[in-house]
Amino acid sequence: MTITQLEYIIALDTHRNFVNAADSCFVTQPTLSMQIQKLEDELGVKLFDRSKQPVVPTQIGEGIINQARNVLKEHSKIIELVKDEKGIIRGDLRVGIIPTIAPYLIPRFLIKFLNQYPDVNLIINELTTEQIIYHLKNDLLDCAIMASPIKDKNLNEETLYFEEFVAYVSKDNKLFKKNTLKYEDLDISDIWILNEGHCMRNQVLNICSERKKGNTKSRFEYQTGSVETLKRIVEQGDGITILPELSILDMSDEQMELVRYFKSPEPVREVSLFTHRHLVKKNLIKTLQQSILDTLPNKMKKKDKRDVVKI
Repeated sequence: MTITQLEYIIALDTHRNFVNAADSCFVTQPTLSMQIQKLEDELGVKLFDRSKQPVVPTQIGEGIINQARNVLKEHSKIIELVKDEKGIIRGDLRVGIIPTIAPYLIPRFLIKFLNQYPDVNLIINELTTEQIIYHLKNDLLDCAIMASPIKDKNLNEETLYFEEFVAYVSKDNKLFKKNTLKYEDLDISDIWILNEGHCMRNQVLNICSERKKGNTKSRFEYQTGSVETLKRIVEQGDGITILPELSILDMSDEQMELVRYFKSPEPVREVSLFTHRHLVKKNLIKTLQQSILDTLPNKMKKKDKRDVVKI
């Protein structure tokens, strides 16, 4: 039994397809199949039911694969302990990030980070919160950046920053004449929101519905996961949307005319760095964390007397 064979059965369990699993391991499909077969012969049990498509683990296979994941985590810890002791910042770092944070946060730190740490291979995936949690628990990500709190006993979360929500109001909307807004000013039927699966959608609904009961159905539903799309709709003269603070920092003067802040206590989202409770690559992750914090305005690093909106 080898570490490589354990990596192959984990890959096949993850992808449930021999070709995709082989691609993820950068080997040919026959090579992966042969090594898995050799492991099954050594153990004297079948790990996968190949008669089904996609392939699925057998009952004993599930237990062995779960144990293999634990073995690889402990194996990785040995390597990372040595790196940490030597102060080495090197290797792959797989990062998950939700789409409502990615386009505004990544450009702030990415180029500087890559220049400063040329031996780090940064692999970033935009995923929904549900997908990220699955990937963290199955060792497909080393860390992730999401809205918090999530309070999953299998995950560690450390707050990075607090980001205000602001309203983006079209010139034809009645709220455009107001300098600042209250929660009760919002009418959900006028607000463009993200589709299901995005935690920011839930936060926007919470900002509206918790303060103003009644009609919570929009007059028109547009399924999008893009905050930028919602911004463009408002700019064309229709309705309101809610934006995260980082998305307005590079706006033009003309765009800033459509921004309206909320009266105190301002609604904010808490953004945190998540890792699995069996943390590996500690040094790499801490380096990434500090690189992100160095790019943020100081006011975003404090909660102060602002209102953290539930997910």
